[in-house]
Amino acid sequence: MEALSFYDVKLKTKFESSNYTVQEKSGRFFAVAKSPSGPHECWRVLSKDQAAKLKK
Repeated sequence: MEALSFYDVKLKTKFESSNYTVQEKSGRFFAVAKSPSGPHECWRVLSKDQAAKLKK
């Protein structure tokens, strides 16, 4: 999988991860990754085109 940049809101830090899932919620697409420094998840908004490309 392609590495994406995520922002951890709780720790106020950026990180890159290629270990994520693509999820759809209310018609919008998100990449969801585990935070490297905690038990919470970090979500990133994706466009429809980007989500379709990453799902392949």
